[in-house]
Amino acid sequence: MIAKIANRLETLVSHDLIALAARFGVGGIFFYSGRTKVNGLLTVNENAVTLFEEDYKLPLLPSELAAHLAAYAEHLLPLLLALGLATRLSALGLLAMTGVIQIFVYPAAWPTHLTWAAALLYLVGRGGGTFSLDRLVGMR
Repeated sequence: MIAKIANRLETLVSHDLIALAARFGVGGIFFYSGRTKVNGLLTVNENAVTLFEEDYKLPLLPSELAAHLAAYAEHLLPLLLALGLATRLSALGLLAMTGVIQIFVYPAAWPTHLTWAAALLYLVGRGGGTFSLDRLVGMR
């Protein structure tokens, strides 16, 4: 009886459904974060630069460059995830950003970052699923 229910759930909750939810869920988080860093379409605002100067203080990167890179990546990579185009690479980029945020910015927020990382690791390992442009163009 339990095995039958488990088999049915496995059919209903397919890889394609999990991948779609992961793509839009994590992508949405990063996209909305990116929107707070820009004015208009993609003009990085002073608040974003100040945030990187005073709060984030990433090593090795000037604050202005870090603000621009983060703003652009938080727009491009989630867009690619939503489309399911270059899914594995896009998820890997957001996973790297998650690592930087965890280590250098908000180390106490590890439960949130672990949740993001789990979804992103799934996408890196399994791809975007049937409902993705990757599948349409034949990318594995």
